[in-house]
Amino acid sequence: MTNQKCKYHPHIDQYMDDIRSEIIKSSHELKLAMDYIEGKLNQAHVWIDHEKIDTAVEKIEAYMEMELMDWELCIIALMHCYNTKNDTVIFDEFFIEMGRGNGKNGFISAICFYLGTHFHGVKGYNIDIIANNEDQAKTSFDDVYEMLEQKWSKLKKLYYRTKQKIVMKKTNSYLKYNTSNARTKDGKRSACLVFDEIHEYENYDTIKVFTSGFGKRKHSRTFYITTNGYIRGGVLDDYLELSKDVLNGEITDLGLLPLIYKIDHRDEYQDPDNWEKANPSIRYFPNLKKEIEKSFVKMKYQPSIAQDFMTKRMNYPAENNFTVVATWDKIMKTNRAIPYEQLEGKACIGAIDYARITDFTSVGLLFKVDGIRYWVEHTFVCHKALEVQSRPIKFPVQEAVDKGLITIIHRDSITASDVSNWFLKQAKKFNIINIYADSYRFSFLESKFTEYGLPLKEVRSGPVTHAKVAPLVESLFAEEKLVFGDNMTMRWYTNNTCTDVDGKGNTTYLKIEPQTRKTDGFFALIHALVNDSELVEMQSEIKSFDVVLY
Repeated sequence: MTNQKCKYHPHIDQYMDDIRSEIIKSSHELKLAMDYIEGKLNQAHVWIDHEKIDTAVEKIEAYMEMELMDWELCIIALMHCYNTKNDTVIFDEFFIEMGRGNGKNGFISAICFYLGTHFHGVKGYNIDIIANNEDQAKTSFDDVYEMLEQKWSKLKKLYYRTKQKIVMKKTNSYLKYNTSNARTKDGKRSACLVFDEIHEYENYDTIKVFTSGFGKRKHSRTFYITTNGYIRGGVLDDYLELSKDVLNGEITDLGLLPLIYKIDHRDEYQDPDNWEKANPSIRYFPNLKKEIEKSFVKMKYQPSIAQDFMTKRMNYPAENNFTVVATWDKIMKTNRAIPYEQLEGKACIGAIDYARITDFTSVGLLFKVDGIRYWVEHTFVCHKALEVQSRPIKFPVQEAVDKGLITIIHRDSITASDVSNWFLKQAKKFNIINIYADSYRFSFLESKFTEYGLPLKEVRSGPVTHAKVAPLVESLFAEEKLVFGDNMTMRWYTNNTCTDVDGKGNTTYLKIEPQTRKTDGFFALIHALVNDSELVEMQSEIKSFDVVLY
């Protein structure tokens, strides 16, 4: 990394110098980004429009009544770097990941306002903001709307506005917000797309719709803004991997600019001086610093706050956190084929996790063969659980239904018959020696299981049980001796579970987030593994299977 001063624009030069000289504490990725930017700007045919940069800063600060911070000034300057050979922008994609509360939405509000104006100077520069829910999608839109409301007597000749759409008359550019389930999505008319909190995106369905045909407008740009999150294997992880390859120089032909604010190592969170790595606004926002300090104290007593602190404040995700059940890599190692034909007639233990009859219910069978535990799992979901708009399930349920992993119950509740019928069907193929359910739903299930001639036993749940089974769970993941098959639901359940270790070293399994991320399948597995000793390990010719990629 060079320490030579750059001469591009003061807002770029100063930020680069402060990062490189450690005046600003920054992540390894952000330091690499400075070298990456320098390499891009040193190419032939690069022109930096100083006049537009200065105008953008002036107008944003005046109209939005804000004082831009160093990282915001740098991004605005980098937005106005052009290739004179073909009149394109040098950076057409901005991937910005930083801790919660740093003002990234407020910054995007300012950008959305500016890009649609005659100060930016591009006709038809339409801007679409996209998020998973309406409240999130409206955040930046409402900021611009409220600014216009306050200055309407001066600006009413320049703008047309409704609660859904703002139009700048001089440029005929609109600003709209959209949700992932919007009926109409069309990137063909957009010049700028903002994808908000992409850590919540399980797949690319929404992104593909909006980006289809995108890029036809002059100086088109896309912004991906986010904190880290709890969904692994989704859009965010892909962009982090792509960013890594861009910053390491393995990919050189993209206009992607990754700006990743995070701590580099887990233990760095203990030193408040390092918090700036994930929170570039902390020196400007006293309230942000105060909130982080409060969470820092509380996390020692509340595991859920510890998870949130590391993942959302420090951008150090749950898979690397000290409370994780298994890393995402180890969870993915469960994705090996289950040899169903060779398991037919073999002994197994059944288990059920059945917390609420209007929510999720997980059932499964555990086999023990050649040191491997095979877990055959199925989930029942009451349709009511999918219709609560205030806390939508953050999982592609329909995709799991299509794969035969989930059955949606279109009645008011999941019944004992639904559960017992599944085991009755499995009993025709496998030797189920016992089925375990915790005490909460045992009495509800018992009569139906007795009627069907199915065994049902009660298993204790909670800290005592978890402490007993934790060493086995840990070793199965560590030694890659647990197989779920290509079961995306089980991977989700497992990744949603964290551990709490008390002063005596005893482990308790907890939900990371109790409302929208389910753990039923993992706890059903725990019920079975508690009784793992009942299974005599079978020897067979079952071979090791490769990981099934999806």
